Order: sequence, then structure tokens, then C-alpha cells
Amino acid sequence: MSITVIYTIATLSAIGTSAAVILFFVAQKFKVYEDPRIDEVEEALPAANCGGCGYAGCRAFAEACVKEGDLSDLYCPVGGNETMNKVAEILGLEAVKKEARTAYIRCNGTCDHRPKTNQFDGATTCAIASSVYSGETDCQWGCLGYGDCYDACDFDAIELRPDLGVPRIIDDMCVACGACVDACPKDLIELRKRFPKDRKVVVSCRNQDKGGVARKACSVACIGCGKCEKVCPFDAITIENNLAFIDSDKCKLCRKCVPVCPTNAIIEENFPPRKVKKEEKEVSTAK
Repeated sequence: MSITVIYTIATLSAIGTSAAVILFFVAQKFKVYEDPRIDEVEEALPAANCGGCGYAGCRAFAEACVKEGDLSDLYCPVGGNETMNKVAEILGLEAVKKEARTAYIRCNGTCDHRPKTNQFDGATTCAIASSVYSGETDCQWGCLGYGDCYDACDFDAIELRPDLGVPRIIDDMCVACGACVDACPKDLIELRKRFPKDRKVVVSCRNQDKGGVARKACSVACIGCGKCEKVCPFDAITIENNLAFIDSDKCKLCRKCVPVCPTNAIIEENFPPRKVKKEEKEVSTAK
């Protein structure tokens, strides 16, 4: 072996060794310590990576749980209280129990109630259509029905129902991640308190036009008459911008507001049939 080859090998070896030593010290200098509890918390999470917790995936949420040292403002909507109890046990903290929520599409403007008056030939996405077009009916506030919420849902919790024109949330599948809420350009979807047996009382309308205009566009539109607000014993109903709203956190499901609504804009779901009063039975029999 020639001296040149030996010299070359020695030089390259020295350079490699020097680089390795330098990289070692640099790595030690800038080494980032990661709490091993992050892996434990991440393993306890449902791995949905939906962002419903407000963080970019389960890993980021696990890091926040370990870093904050307080779980009062942290919650995984997919795993719910059971998952948060596991996280609290791992970290030696106390989990704050929170009420389950579910998404709801505040529009009952199906084809029977809100007839089409024109046809849209553009891109069939709610985001694009809403930016250039008020919709195929006279209600500019209602659901466009193109399914951006359906595409955003990773849990098969939305049924499109093209024959009716308005999608439906499947409560048993909904995890309240909020993806559909962000996807709706009409701001029709909200996360509401989830009551036992998935019962709900909701003003299923977002039309802020005055009563006559709203009713002309949709037969079940809220006209902001205020009758529901007057009969509510729990101050759960407010009227703003010609529109009633029921706060699910205050609502006790007494349903007193339902029969007084002149347009049937208030929806009651999953309740047993109402009992017919004796006076009503007598009137019915007389007829």
C-alpha cells in the first residue's frame, strides 16, 4: 500500500473522528429532555387526532397535559370523562368532569318547508357556494346541503339526506370534535349539551330576517315573536336579531316553549308522545 493511500485513509479517519466528537458534544449541548409521561398520556388517548381538544393531534394534547400540570381547561371530547380520568391518574392530577356535548345543525329548512326557487351550477361545496351565492331557496341563512360538514367528519356521524336537502347529525356516532362546526360557512352547526336519551329542544333556524320575510322563505322559520322567551321558566331563551336561541346549558327540557311557537321552529326530539289533555279528547270525540 502506497504512502499516499495510507495518508488519505488516516486523514479521512481523523476528520470522521473529529466530526463525530463535535456532533456528540453538540447533541449533548442541545439535547431536549422529553418527559416520559407524555408517551403514557398519548397512549391513554383515543388516537383520533381530530383536533377537537384544540391541539394539533393527540401528541400535542398529551404534551399540553404534562406541561400545564392542571387539567381544568383541558378536555378530550372523543374520549370524554373516562379518558380524562386515566390521564389524571397518570399525572397524579384531578380531572374536572364535563358534560358531554353533541353537534346539531340548526336548520329545519327541508325541501317541504323551504322550496327551491333557482338552481346553482357552480362548484358544489358549501364553502365556495356561500362566497358567491345565497342558495337555491329564498332563505340566505339556511343549509346549502352540499356536505362540507359530511366531508369534515371522521366519525361517520353525519347523514347527508340529499332528498331532504339538510344533513342530520347521528348522535350515537358524534364525539363533539367540532370539525363540522368549523366546516360550515353558514355557522349553522353548534355543539350543544347532550341530554339523556339524546333528547333535545332546539330552535332549528338561523334566519335573521324579519318575520314576514323569514316565513315567506321557509314555513318553519323563526319569526322572533318572543312567545317562547316569555313562557320559559329558566331564562334559557333569548331573542336577538329577530331570532330565538335556546341555551342548552340552561334548558331543563320542560318543553313549554314548543307548543307556543306559531311556526313550529322549535324542535323537540326523542321524547315520548305528549299526553292528550282531557278537554282535547272531549273536543275530538264531539267532532
